[in-house]
Amino acid sequence: MTMTDMMESTAHEARIVRSGRQWGTALRALKRLLSDKEDTGQVFEIMRALNGNSTVRNYGRLLETDAGGRLALEHVELAPKLMDQAWLDSFATGTVGAAYRDFVRSEKLSAEGLAEISRLKQPRVEDAHPYDWFGRRTRDSHDIWHILSGYHRDGLGEACLVAFSYAQTRSLGWALIALGAAMKALRHGSWLHVRAIWQGYRRGNAAKWLPGEDYVALMREPLDTARRRLNISAPTLYDAIPPDRRDR
Repeated sequence: MTMTDMMESTAHEARIVRSGRQWGTALRALKRLLSDKEDTGQVFEIMRALNGNSTVRNYGRLLETDAGGRLALEHVELAPKLMDQAWLDSFATGTVGAAYRDFVRSEKLSAEGLAEISRLKQPRVEDAHPYDWFGRRTRDSHDIWHILSGYHRDGLGEACLVAFSYAQTRSLGWALIALGAAMKALRHGSWLHVRAIWQGYRRGNAAKWLPGEDYVALMREPLDTARRRLNISAPTLYDAIPPDRRDR
């Protein structure tokens, strides 16, 4: 790394750290998100407002893992891989990749669709800097985490995954969304929903650190094997709530 590269990296990190917490922006976005869970742009608004140096911190943690240096050097962009239909069709039944393929097709989702929304709220997300690459990697693995955690895209499933994600990343934006969802459930007297969200946090806390995974290799692993290896327990409280009550 040249001296110029080092100066640019330091300046980039300083910009992220100095961004501070924009609580007013985050709370307004949370209100809009709780009114419409499909308004995904509000999630990125909350994360931009509250996450501070979490990307810097988690990227540093990645480099401390056994495979982290290789993953950072290879700099694989997940979104193009996850948009490659031939690649998705290559996964055998029962694998993480097959479950992901069936999930995104049944829900009519795409990694590029999520990326487009994020660009509106986070203009620098496509920069070449390693921190921005790590941010994209975190964004693009969201639906893989749906598969690994067993949470669906209903309101409760998203809230549980958000709590799971906070435990994994300690990104404050996830904590605010999970707390907002739990408080909304409490207003409706839905203690089972609150307990399921709390279990999401505990499951995320007990699991192996997912941002350090080689997702390309993980996609070919049998789903049950991957969950055991990553110490991801069953979402028992979420599963106990009937599907028609999970969007309340």
